[in-house]
Amino acid sequence: MKNNYNIVIVVSEFNKIVTDQLTDGAKRAFSENSNGNLSIITVPGAFEIPSTVKKVAEKMSPDAIVTLGAVIKGETKHFDFISEECTRAIQNLTLEFEMPIIFGILTTDNVDQALERSGKKDKGHEVMVSAFKMISIFEDIK
Repeated sequence: MKNNYNIVIVVSEFNKIVTDQLTDGAKRAFSENSNGNLSIITVPGAFEIPSTVKKVAEKMSPDAIVTLGAVIKGETKHFDFISEECTRAIQNLTLEFEMPIIFGILTTDNVDQALERSGKKDKGHEVMVSAFKMISIFEDIK
């Protein structure tokens, strides 16, 4: 039986080939599990995801928020700063708001790893399924 959950995806445009695959997997998992509303908000990069998640949580009050992005290691320390700060900010938001916020931002050493995880390993689908599990867990706790 499908539920009627409302879920928002916040997805980064950066590394678009990867994030498009993540989004496709997440949308497929949503349609398999819900007759509710799926909203997709696109932001420029992973660094912009946490601030958008905060606005979504405050203004839209969905049943869950799924974050999707890809931070791929390069030759500078940029990867370290973005991946660490993005992860920390999303973790803080999961503790601040009373809704599941699911971390689906890939942090990989290279493009091939990101493409494998977003395509063959279907991490977008996996992350959306996690959202449904966490909604159920939050409902059970109430």
